[in-house]
Amino acid sequence: MFLSILKFLLISIAITAIIPIVLILSQRPVDPEELPAGKMSFDDVTADRPRAEMVLDQVEARDGETLSAWSLPASRQDVPLLVMVHGSGWHGGQFAGLAARLEGAADVLAVNLRGHFNGPGARGDIAYMGQLEDDLADLIAAKRKPGQEVVLLGHSSGGGLVVRFAGGAHGGMIDKAVLLAPFLKHNAPTTRAKSGGWAHVLLRRIIGLSMLNTAGIHALDHLTVIQFAMPKAIREGERGNEATLAYSWRLNQSYAPRGDYLADAAALPEFLLVVGKDDESFVAQGYEPLLAPVNDSGQYHVLDGVTHLGVVDAARTAELIRGFLS
Repeated sequence: MFLSILKFLLISIAITAIIPIVLILSQRPVDPEELPAGKMSFDDVTADRPRAEMVLDQVEARDGETLSAWSLPASRQDVPLLVMVHGSGWHGGQFAGLAARLEGAADVLAVNLRGHFNGPGARGDIAYMGQLEDDLADLIAAKRKPGQEVVLLGHSSGGGLVVRFAGGAHGGMIDKAVLLAPFLKHNAPTTRAKSGGWAHVLLRRIIGLSMLNTAGIHALDHLTVIQFAMPKAIREGERGNEATLAYSWRLNQSYAPRGDYLADAAALPEFLLVVGKDDESFVAQGYEPLLAPVNDSGQYHVLDGVTHLGVVDAARTAELIRGFLS
């Protein structure tokens, strides 16, 4: 009887380990050239427009690494600290145009997240789940003036990180939030298939790593699970080195709300949500009916003729944020 039980346990353990490993090994990242072109327009990213002259600021993180953020302080003292979190694949320089429109309304800090251009660590990876939240907390603690209101702004995946931050251990550090076309979860009704062609997901790897994590095994959390369809013109252009083309499991998990994303959303403080009606990645009209029942502190605006990337630099977006900050 004992031997039968032992045999059953050993088989169960073997199956628990073997199945996820097989899933993980059965799928590998593809060459960026093989990724199908996504539907997302990058016209607003490459357009020539006024951009703020921001200074690269540096802060020491709790692990001793150097975090960086583009800084544009206001001349007035009675303004909030506005911490901006960029979307997937890029860096804090994404907000140079928006910062120019908001100059004087806040002390602006456009973060370069860990694992990205100008951020510490290996490209596309972090050291542990939740490290991005810890980094944001360290930046806020270092740059916030005594008594200063803190507003956390995020675009796309950066918006998802803002939602995650609100629902996590550091959520009490922020007073308001601004969400620009935020990513909530792959299975949220606001998310289009493959985020409109932007994301190439290594699904079998994700399933396998999720199984290992459930069993408490994190040795393979550094493996790539998602790639981005960055246009060749950007990848091979003069700023191609600024793009981050893939994320590890632990970075990707840390960059989005937790599994119960509505619980994280319920923890948001007063927030402003702005999305373009022509968003290629997300369903613009889906946010309010999804979030309002769990959090009544939000303001929602859908902008006509505005795309997913275009919402960041839309003049109306800056007007709405200025009003929200004041």
